[in-house]
Amino acid sequence: MKNSNIELLAKDLNAQGGVFCPSAQADMKLWNSHPKVYLDVAHSGQAKCPYCGTVYQLKDGEHFGGHH
Repeated sequence: MKNSNIELLAKDLNAQGGVFCPSAQADMKLWNSHPKVYLDVAHSGQAKCPYCGTVYQLKDGEHFGGHH
């Protein structure tokens, strides 16, 4: 499985500032990837899936929450 980087907009994050992997945004099918894991993107601006290595990161200029 190839590693990929997924750019996210702040609106792509859930209310807690994260995403789940596998993700349709990464063009992954839930049934053939790996267990679903929660990744906290808002904390540092990016997070890497421990299973597949996909990196989810906020697009430049995007901010989550009250930090504009």
